[in-house]
Amino acid sequence: MCKEHILVVEDDVDINNLISKTLRNKDFQVTQVFSGSEASLQLSISEFDIILLDLMLPGITGEELIVQIREKKEVPIVVISAKVSLQNKVNVLNLGADDYITKPFESEEIIARVNSQLRRYRKFGMKPDESKELKFKDLTLYEESRQAKVNGTDLYLTNHEFDILCILIKNPNKVYSRESLYEQVWKNGYYGEDNSVNVHISNIRKKIKAISADEEYIKTVWGIGFKLNNSNL
Repeated sequence: MCKEHILVVEDDVDINNLISKTLRNKDFQVTQVFSGSEASLQLSISEFDIILLDLMLPGITGEELIVQIREKKEVPIVVISAKVSLQNKVNVLNLGADDYITKPFESEEIIARVNSQLRRYRKFGMKPDESKELKFKDLTLYEESRQAKVNGTDLYLTNHEFDILCILIKNPNKVYSRESLYEQVWKNGYYGEDNSVNVHISNIRKKIKAISADEEYIKTVWGIGFKLNNSNL
């Protein structure tokens, strides 16, 4: 029996076939497309549990696809790209990608990253009222189903964005350093130069502001880190 359905978006036929074969060997259901336009069409007619996405695609670019997907879907997006610069990584994470793998890659890494993302998203199908509720002002997080709402409107977050908000909302009076947030969310040591926390905080703020423009939910405590802005409570 097939497991989750994965969309592989990669214009290099050999790489696409390699990734798809690796996934099928683990019993995943795979749909292969070779351009951004094909991917957009598939996403309009089918549902996928995860998307593996190259950036340099004919037709619609990977970056453009991420924006399109995030306007409508919560599906996890793992970018697989030959672009190795920090700015490229920051850009796609800021657009809404969940993870970034650089080429060349090992097949074992693909499987590990896919399984990691699926574990985080696996409970999205639960109804919000079946899930543990965390509230702050007009923001509500449903921890088990990993859903979020602001003023009753769906807030579409990546895995790391949801994890950061979940940590902050559980202790709204506590200031969390960048190092603490990084270690809790990414499960890795923090080496100071990584800008991931700042990028994700900025992205969360933009998404909330698009729904609730007048309310500031995350406060920067200069020289320390971040906390929820409960000054109006």
